[in-house]
Amino acid sequence: MLTPNPPPTCVSSIIGTGSYMPEKILTNDDLSKFVETSDEWITSRTGIRERRIAADDQATSDLAAEAARRAMTAAGVQPEEIDLIVIATVTPDMLFPSTACFVQKKIGANNAVCFDISAACSGFLYALQIARHFLNAGTRTTALVIGAEKLSTLINWRDRNTCVLFGDGAGAVVIRAVEPGVAAPGRVLSTVMGSDGTLTDVLKVPGGGSACPITSDNIASRPNTIHMEGRETFKHAVTRMCQASEQALAAAGLTKADIDMVIPHQANARIISAIADRLGLPMEKTFMNLDKYGNTSAATIPVALDEAHRQGKIKRGDVVLLVAFGGGFTWASSVVRW
Repeated sequence: MLTPNPPPTCVSSIIGTGSYMPEKILTNDDLSKFVETSDEWITSRTGIRERRIAADDQATSDLAAEAARRAMTAAGVQPEEIDLIVIATVTPDMLFPSTACFVQKKIGANNAVCFDISAACSGFLYALQIARHFLNAGTRTTALVIGAEKLSTLINWRDRNTCVLFGDGAGAVVIRAVEPGVAAPGRVLSTVMGSDGTLTDVLKVPGGGSACPITSDNIASRPNTIHMEGRETFKHAVTRMCQASEQALAAAGLTKADIDMVIPHQANARIISAIADRLGLPMEKTFMNLDKYGNTSAATIPVALDEAHRQGKIKRGDVVLLVAFGGGFTWASSVVRW
């Protein structure tokens, strides 16, 4: 369902991007040494060739803080100017305090209000919309929106259907409130979000919460790892991401013909190809870094946005479509006039 944007007192513009990927590279050949798989099997089915794995002493907040620093540098913003930090993650440092509070401490953003949100792979776009509401209402002026994950902590390394898909990383943007009518790059024109709680069993981490605490009796079954029904996830992902894209374009007063670049959630090359086909777009208008990083959940879109920007794949004035789908099920799409 279309989520309407209220008339803003301000508009929100992305003024800086940043990302951080851990140093360790885990290739498909590396995986084949401890699980029954191969580079050909993984690449042909997913498009993934390698992924990054965070060090044992790196928490999600460490990845997020470094991405935040790089986004702030790009934006020319000092820590004390940040008055809101929203982090999207399903791998928080701990249940509480929020990962955002740890990031606040690490970057010295002492004036910020901080909290996390959980919407799986759609989390960054959810967080972007939340931050927009604060800025558009005039209650905050400069926000850090971060997607960060250490998914390696949720992986069952014996399950070849899931362990080949995921990696660690973080991406961030700085967004700032701008008066309506003022020309500004990176303007977020619209965001559409949706959820379907009837599909919670299709993609989940069932253990570790209040419904299924980890105990000595259940730990052997690894309930605190990712469980996914791949075919159902694929089907719903393509349908919902296409619907959300069309709705976000309509909300921005644009059409598919206006798109200069699509930055989709980096989950599977086949999903991305299907979305481009349904939107009638050539693959050269679709940004992919899936082969290098795999699926980093809430981090995929901000990391890809940062790379597309720094590589010159998007330029001033381009219409950029961001679209994601994740467990919940959740989905979201944003249109940005770069």
